[in-house]
Amino acid sequence: MSKASHSFLAISLVILFIIFGSLFAQQSNRQGSSGSPQAKININTASLEELQTLPRIGPAIAQRIIDYRKEHGPFKKIEDLLKVQGIGERVFEQIKDRITVGSEIKEK
Repeated sequence: MSKASHSFLAISLVILFIIFGSLFAQQSNRQGSSGSPQAKININTASLEELQTLPRIGPAIAQRIIDYRKEHGPFKKIEDLLKVQGIGERVFEQIKDRITVGSEIKEK
């Protein structure tokens, strides 16, 4: 092989490593650092920062979740999150598999 062929091959390999490396990193970030799915976030105990790790939940909505639970008490089921202003069906569908209320809270 000529020197130009070696250079072309080396550059091609570097580009492939960059592309596949970034794809692998994105997949790892989706699954969490342990390689398993991320733990669910308890919406009754989560901090402002923890709530913001959920898709489409920024600081304003995270604060509304905290304010809602302070005013109304703990969420009894995850669907109660729909009562918070800014949480509609679309947002709920994106986060429902990533949230929990802990053990189910029974109504009195």
